[in-house]
This record gives sequence, structure tokens and C-alpha cells, in this order.
Amino acid sequence: MDIATIIGVIIGLGSIGGGIYMAATAAGAGMMGFLSLSSFAIVFGGMIASLSVAFPMPDLAKLFTAISVVFRGGTIRLAPYVDEVVRVSEVARKGARELEGSLGTIKNPFFRDGAQMVVDGYSLEEMTEILQTRIDFREIREKSQADLLKTMGTMAPAWGMIGTLIGLVIMLAGFGGEEGGGTEALGAGMSSALITTFYGAVLANLFFLPMAAKFQQRITHTSSLQALLIEATRLIHQRKHPLIVREKLNSFIPPKEWKRE
Repeated sequence: MDIATIIGVIIGLGSIGGGIYMAATAAGAGMMGFLSLSSFAIVFGGMIASLSVAFPMPDLAKLFTAISVVFRGGTIRLAPYVDEVVRVSEVARKGARELEGSLGTIKNPFFRDGAQMVVDGYSLEEMTEILQTRIDFREIREKSQADLLKTMGTMAPAWGMIGTLIGLVIMLAGFGGEEGGGTEALGAGMSSALITTFYGAVLANLFFLPMAAKFQQRITHTSSLQALLIEATRLIHQRKHPLIVREKLNSFIPPKEWKRE
């Protein structure tokens, strides 16, 4: 689990709940006015409807996968891969047969495929092109999932406003009727109408937009790792000395994490 995401959600909900409690206590009002099933249904249902219009069904099916990736998290650190690449480069300098025998020890599938291409005799250009194409199209696939979350963050406040307009129409119609409740009914109706905007803003700014940003950040980190592994595979293909491999790959990581002998 991504601890930062969990902590952020807890702090956000706690801050909102605590703020509501303090404000309601100071005003002598109750907190139950912030609970409205109909308002939540308008915001959440409308948001899902907009997603269904904007995205094809195969992309919609990946929504829960994208959310689970955000909460599952996991830090992508590049430095540990330098040690693994240096180890593999030492084996590769002995010959293709020795490199083939060590493929089972390579945990990262992207790097393992690249090493397999070296064993199979791919040219440097062919190998680089294939691996780079894999990065490009992985980014396209994952970007569609990030766009799902970003669209939800955009649509939630919009549907909150739609719910507010619905509430205002109902409130004003009742206020002007024969059974209108006067200014007290007007205040209660206005409060109820604004709840949908509140729900939409909370869903967008605490959940979906931050999730989209974290998912996009994960795409960037994965691409950085795979760029390092492409360079590693190229250096292994060229049978560079492990010292050269290490120094070149150190360029991908922060200086304080550089690998030394």
C-alpha cells in the first residue's frame, strides 16, 4: 500500500470533518445537513455517465485497476538496478552462452527481454527501436488510465453545480408556492442545494485529481527506469567494461545514490 496516499486521504477527510464540526458547533447548527444521499447520487452517477460518454468500454473497465495502482503505489528506485546491470554486464563479457544462462536471475521483465535480444543476436539499432516502441505504447496505454481519473476530477464539480441548480429550482418553486415555508425554508433549501457542489469539490480535489497526478508521476518514473534499462542493454550489447557501464548508468540517478566500487 502507498502510505502517502492513505495518509493524505485520512488527513483530508479528518480536516474536512473537523472543520465542519467546529464551524457547526460555533454556529449552533447540526452536522447532519452535510449528509445527503440524493446529492451524492447526482454527483457520482452523473460523473460515471460522463465517463461512459467520453471513453469506450474497454477503457472504462480499467478504472478500478487505475485506482488500485494509485493505492498500491510502490517506490520506483533506479539505484538498485545499476548493481544488477553491472553484474549482468560482467557475465555478458564472457560470452552469449554465459549471458543466456543468467537470464533467469534477471527479475525485471523489460531488462530480461532486452538481454534475450542480445543473446538472440539482434542488432543494436533493432533492439533499441523495439524497446523504445514498448515504452512509447506503454505510456499511451497508461495515459488513458490517467485521463480517466483526470476526467472524473473535472466532471465531479460540474455535476455538483448541476445538482445545486436542481436544488435551487426545487427550493424556489416550493418557496413561492402556497405552502412556502418563508425564510427558514429558504435557508434550509439553500443549504441542501449547495451540498452537491460540496461533494463534487471534495471528490475532485481530495481523490480524483490527486490520483491522476500520482498516476502520471508513476508513468514518468517507470519510463525513467526503462530508459535506464535500454541504455544498460545497449552497453551490454556493446560489451562495455562493467566500470564504464556503472559510470554511464550513474547519470540516471541522483549523485548521492551513485554506485561506486
